[in-house]
Amino acid sequence: MRAGLRYLRQELFSHLPFSIFATVGGMALVAVLTFLGEPFYKENLPGAFRELFHIFHPAHMLFSAAATTAMFWQYERRWLKALVVGLLGAILLCGASDILIPYASGLVLGAKMHPHLCIIEHPALVLPFALIGVAAGFLSSDHIVGATFFSHAAHVLVSSAASLLYLVSFGLERWIDAAGWVFIVVVLAVTIPCCFSDIVFPLLAVGRDGGTPPHGHHH
Repeated sequence: MRAGLRYLRQELFSHLPFSIFATVGGMALVAVLTFLGEPFYKENLPGAFRELFHIFHPAHMLFSAAATTAMFWQYERRWLKALVVGLLGAILLCGASDILIPYASGLVLGAKMHPHLCIIEHPALVLPFALIGVAAGFLSSDHIVGATFFSHAAHVLVSSAASLLYLVSFGLERWIDAAGWVFIVVVLAVTIPCCFSDIVFPLLAVGRDGGTPPHGHHH
C-alpha cells in the first residue's frame, strides 16, 4: 500500500509542470483562433468552434487513451485489462474534462449552456480515436523513452483546448471577457481529470503483483 502511494505521489509531482504549461498553451491556442476567426465568422463563431471541438475532443480521447494505457502497461502486462483501463480512462474522464466540468462552469459563470455528449450523439466519431490511442499506448510504452511524459503533455494541451472550445461553442461566447475565471475553470477541468486519467486511474488499476515497471520506469 505504501509503495503504491509512493508511486502515485512520484508520478503526480513529475507530471505537474507539464500540466501547468500545457494548460496555458491550450488557452493561448484558442485565443489565437478566436482572434483569427472573428473577422470571418463573426456571426457564427460558436458554430466554427463547434467544428473544432469535434476535432479536439476525439484527439483528446486518443492522447488520453495512449497515456493511460502506456502508464498501466509499464506496471502490468495484461492485454485485455490494459484495453479496458485505457478505454474507460479516455471515455469517462475525457467526458468529464471536456464536457461536464465546462458545462457546469459555464452555468456558474451565467452562460446559457447547451449539453452535448459526443459519446452518445457521435460514438462513431470518438470511439475510433480511443481505440487507436490504446494501440499507441501499447507501442509507445515499449519503444518511446518518456512515453508517459510525452503523451501526458500532449493530452493536457489538447484537453485544455477542447474544454475551452466546449465553453465557447455551447454557451460562453465572450470567454475572453471572463478570461481569469475561465483560466481557473480550464485548470480544474484539465489538470484534475487528466492527471487522474493518466496517472492515478491506471496505477490504481494495477494488480497487487504489478508494483514496479517490468523494465524499469524511465522518463
